[in-house]
Amino acid sequence: MRDGFGREVDYLRVSLTQRCDLNCLYCGAGCPEGEELTPEQIEILVRAFVKTGVSKVRLTGGEPLLRKDLAEIAARVRAIPGVKTLALTTNGVCLAEKAQALRQAGVDAVNVSLDSLDEEVYRRLTGRNALASVLRGIGAALDAGFQRVRVNAVLIRGENDTQAEKLVDFARDNPVDVRFIELMPFSEQGKNDALVIKAAELLERFPYLTPLPPKNPGESVAKYYTAPGFKGRVGFISPVSEKFCARCSRVRLLSTGEVRPCLAYDTAYDLKPFLNDENRLIEAIEKAIRSKPAGHAFGCDYGNIHAMNKIGG
Repeated sequence: MRDGFGREVDYLRVSLTQRCDLNCLYCGAGCPEGEELTPEQIEILVRAFVKTGVSKVRLTGGEPLLRKDLAEIAARVRAIPGVKTLALTTNGVCLAEKAQALRQAGVDAVNVSLDSLDEEVYRRLTGRNALASVLRGIGAALDAGFQRVRVNAVLIRGENDTQAEKLVDFARDNPVDVRFIELMPFSEQGKNDALVIKAAELLERFPYLTPLPPKNPGESVAKYYTAPGFKGRVGFISPVSEKFCARCSRVRLLSTGEVRPCLAYDTAYDLKPFLNDENRLIEAIEKAIRSKPAGHAFGCDYGNIHAMNKIGG
């Protein structure tokens, strides 16, 4: 269905947990476990979203690989008529052991959050010596035959901005999309504009990259580039410097059963009271979609924005 501004909403991001086994750029340590939706509840909710027009689903967290029932959840969602694509976003630490099972369960694509290819920088950012495990996970995902494997990186000036060259080289040497996402104001660092490295600045460092046309409309939030000899692509997602709210097609379902129409606002609608009444559940979902705001207010009033582990990546 369309929201109040005429945008088609067809993309649901499902946060399976607020738990996170790494200290990360966004949420820090000690993420609460909270009350998580069961596989049965997730299936009921996704079925209802599909009846409103959703066709693309992404499983996120926190860290979704912490869910022991992740493969069951993926299989349930993939079996719902109308779900055309099912993707997963993970920090990749445990991906090597689970990639094949997730592919067999019906996951089509995997995004791995990776902000450094240097062991010491990675350890400083995450608080854990797990870079080798993440790289094994990316290799396992490629071997498992996912349709797309992407590496998402957030650069912070003075923290890991020296990693850009290594990450671009990773796209040169491997059949993956390496995407640079601008730091958003979901932390004190993100609220400091001096630390935000914008896409235009990064592109100046790689003049040999040439733009590519999008393969499909679903890639419209990222602008992709390549160069001779590259096995993969380099992408830039610019929510701060090049606001793309006018073509945003997504909503987020939190692990607690609330739906958030927009990443940047606190507004949320609790769907759990309607789990046993599909008609009322669909009505509640439609209300949430219609309330989707015109756009975010990054750079103006940040407001009371939750940490990314609560929102869902």
